Amino acid sequence: MPNAYPTEQARNAARARISAIGLSIREWAEKNEIAESTVYAVLNGQKKCLRGKAHRAAVLLGIKEGTVAQ
Repeated sequence: MPNAYPTEQARNAARARISAIGLSIREWAEKNEIAESTVYAVLNGQKKCLRGKAHRAAVLLGIKEGTVAQ
């Protein structure tokens, strides 16, 4: 079975995108109404991002393709 976790390269690119728009991870999490701890777990590769808040965070961060309900 392939590794379901987001790649390190994708996670680093997401961190760079957040930094490029001038936000901290906390600010980005608040803006997108996601718990800061969930965003950090996704960016640190601790979540598979298959469903729920982790999936939503990964899609909004551009780590994975998918859709999120608004």
